[in-house]
Amino acid sequence: MALKTFVKISNVNNLSDARYCSGMYVNLMGFSLEKNNEYYVTPTAFKEITDWLSGLEYVAEFSDSHPDTILETMAQYEGFSYIQIAERLHLPMLKNTSYSLIFKYTLEKPEDLEDLLDLAPTLKENDIILNLESDTSMEITEGIQEEIKKIAAKCDLLLGFGFDDKNIDQLLDSIPLKGISMKAGHEIKPGIKDFDELADILEAIEVED
Repeated sequence: MALKTFVKISNVNNLSDARYCSGMYVNLMGFSLEKNNEYYVTPTAFKEITDWLSGLEYVAEFSDSHPDTILETMAQYEGFSYIQIAERLHLPMLKNTSYSLIFKYTLEKPEDLEDLLDLAPTLKENDIILNLESDTSMEITEGIQEEIKKIAAKCDLLLGFGFDDKNIDQLLDSIPLKGISMKAGHEIKPGIKDFDELADILEAIEVED
């Protein structure tokens, strides 16, 4: 079994999510390392979760921490391959570390895509993955799809919004994406998790061996 595209899962903070996503052969699993984040995972919890897993890489996720703080935090953990940040100005300060970088950009309005089109070649030159998300319920219209297609042609792009199990195949066929990104969430109670939406999409892109 495999998935037809590269997949990153963010906000993992429990073993239920981790084991399910690992079993579905996702590529990257993201953990928040900022203490003020509701999905924060301690070094101990990270080790306890990842000791059960194999075959994937881990992303340390930060929103607004300074690079010095990020690297101090990373020293407390073992096993991360990637750092994801959301501050563009921090990218040059982290590009020469031993970690691969992901730049998370939260799209607020379609017009912002033009700015990303200008940034995309620089990201590509520095081997930085673009994780494009949106906090709004923004739909991917034909116009937005065309703009995303242009960006994806110039850098490695993970699409993090605007898809479900019904339209994911069409988007993957139409846009040269590196892959997609999705968010996990809290357990209802220990060991019990509502996987419905995430599971529907993963099953939609599942490829039988």
